[in-house]
Amino acid sequence: MDQKLAALGEALPRLLDGLWVTVELTVLGGLAAFVLSVILGLAAAHPSRWARIPARIVIEFFRGTSLVVQLFWLFFVLPLLGINMHPLVVGVLALGLNYGAYGAEVVRGSINSVPTGQWEATTALSLGPVQRMYRIIFPQAWALMIPSLSNLLIHLMKGTAIVSFITIADFTYHLDQLKRVTDTIFAYGVVGLFSYFIIALILTFLMNALENRAKRKLGQGITLRKVLSPAPMPTTPTGGAA
Repeated sequence: MDQKLAALGEALPRLLDGLWVTVELTVLGGLAAFVLSVILGLAAAHPSRWARIPARIVIEFFRGTSLVVQLFWLFFVLPLLGINMHPLVVGVLALGLNYGAYGAEVVRGSINSVPTGQWEATTALSLGPVQRMYRIIFPQAWALMIPSLSNLLIHLMKGTAIVSFITIADFTYHLDQLKRVTDTIFAYGVVGLFSYFIIALILTFLMNALENRAKRKLGQGITLRKVLSPAPMPTTPTGGAA
């Protein structure tokens, strides 16, 4: 065990560098996926065929093909067509496209889950399409979609492990190097398991905080002011004995 800890100490700087790459891929890939999710989700929920059908094609294509195939296509095929990108950019783009397609269905479903009465109210108020979506519909759908988007973000974080196939030295890559001087159980079963778990826990905490904030803005959650304010004092009738 002492030898394993010594090997871990020697590999720690490289593991931290790889962990930072994994965090970068998670954050940037998550942002790319979110932007694509909103764009495709809004288009897929649009009543016009000209917006809905192209969005459905893109969504089904990237949902129906493997993330590994998409990653390899971006990294190995595009250079043959004269398009060269940095491996980190390729990783972010592949993660964003793949998980963005899944997220688009979350956005579309959440928008369609907003009660019909809310849509009718926006019509009664004579709001335009942009105002209707921005001010009324999307804030309500946002609170509904966060839990599912949180799950997708956790899956995206775990999906970053495949970027080691395209020469990116991420956390999983350095775990594989550690395995060679220790063993599989220690490298993956101890160091890798707990490291990925901690990252997932942090992401879950942040997304839960985001969900609570969205619900508070809609008046569905308990606000901090309500929690901290003292309970009202009971009043006694005036002019009489208790």
